[in-house]
Amino acid sequence: MRLPAAFGELLRQWRIYLIATLFAAVPDCRAVWVTGYYPGYEQGALPPSALDFSVITHVIQFSILPNADGTVSRANGLTAAGSASLVSRAHAAGRSALICVGGAGSESAFQAASAAAMRAAFIGNLTNFLATNDYDGIDLDWEPLPVSDFNQFTNLVIELRAALAGFAQPKLLTVAAGAYPNYGDPADSEAAMFAGLQSELDQINLMTYDLSGPWPGWVNWFNSPIYDGGYRFPSTGGLVPSVDGAVSRFLTNGVAPGKIGVGIAFYGYVWSGGIGTSTGGAALPRQSWSTAPTVATLSYANLLTTYYQSNLYHWDSAAQAPYLSIDNAGSANDRFISYDDKHTCEAKLSYVRNHFLGGLMIWELGQDYAADSLVQELKRDLATPGAIAIHATNQNIALSFTSLPLALYRICWTTNAASGPWQTLTNNVPGGPDALTTIQVWDIGALDVTPYRFYRLQTPP
Repeated sequence: MRLPAAFGELLRQWRIYLIATLFAAVPDCRAVWVTGYYPGYEQGALPPSALDFSVITHVIQFSILPNADGTVSRANGLTAAGSASLVSRAHAAGRSALICVGGAGSESAFQAASAAAMRAAFIGNLTNFLATNDYDGIDLDWEPLPVSDFNQFTNLVIELRAALAGFAQPKLLTVAAGAYPNYGDPADSEAAMFAGLQSELDQINLMTYDLSGPWPGWVNWFNSPIYDGGYRFPSTGGLVPSVDGAVSRFLTNGVAPGKIGVGIAFYGYVWSGGIGTSTGGAALPRQSWSTAPTVATLSYANLLTTYYQSNLYHWDSAAQAPYLSIDNAGSANDRFISYDDKHTCEAKLSYVRNHFLGGLMIWELGQDYAADSLVQELKRDLATPGAIAIHATNQNIALSFTSLPLALYRICWTTNAASGPWQTLTNNVPGGPDALTTIQVWDIGALDVTPYRFYRLQTPP
């Protein structure tokens, strides 16, 4: 007996609906960490209750400092009450709270506290501080970290990891690592050192910011560009710094991708003045000078409220970085403002996914701007590609999903969602040029080949 044509079409449409319903709830999107630094001095303006732990997977409270006798001291506005408040909020949300030891300019303090005669006491005081305040781990921020300190740093990491292993509950050990080696050190020295230490560390978060400055032989350059765009210093012929340049060096030297975090700067650089640029003052990337501009830092929030105008905004596609350009004709009172924005968050997340990296690191959460929040942008970005819409036209199936710039996607199919195997329909599907662009991919003749299919969208491919 043959079914009426209309009834057969109804069954076919029901089958497509069933496939879409089953699949739409299970996108295959690899999780990444989002580690945010949270200074004690920010807790008045940004209390722990305001942190969005649906986005932040690890919060690092900043900071304590080493002392020459191996003890540690609270610094940067950190209080006992502040520790208790943050840790309780993080734990209630099922997230990890770590304590940072160190910070910019902490080299001499670390040298003294981790010397052979003091190291055991120093580690004991670190673990006691962790236990007393119920932290989930310790973040080491030894800055700067030149080659001459590598042996001492290595000993500290190995012995601190051994001490943390003595806790009944596992404790984390993370590190803030320079994106590039200390000035004058061999190019691969830092990356090679971390490659040898990576088994001791849960996260190696690269400080992929502060990648420019008004130094001799330099040009106007971005604070945290993803790519160098092939641009080289006119003075030396060397490539300008970039996120990709730093990550590539760590990967080449053997650091596992899943150990690496990429930094997002919640602040910007304001370049001004300078003599000898083509406009009379610093206004554009890649400008040279005869007299260096001045450079000041400004939080993302203050930068937007002070300088942002849509007509001043530019996106540099070669560097994958935004900037504001204020060019006053015939005046040296110009501005070149380099910062990370919402588009940067999209692009850096895509970069992390496409390179199978561990996650993202934010310096620092208190510099966000509630009216145009980067944390909330990351929340939207992390949800992509999300569910896939599926519909059929004749024997063809169309799949639609939202994407991010720089992202790459793979679409797979199977006739058995439980056990596979999964076949690749198409690979390296690029994301759209703008945030949350809808991408559509067709599976031509799918229903002529198999009676039903299940689909899976992966990022990275």
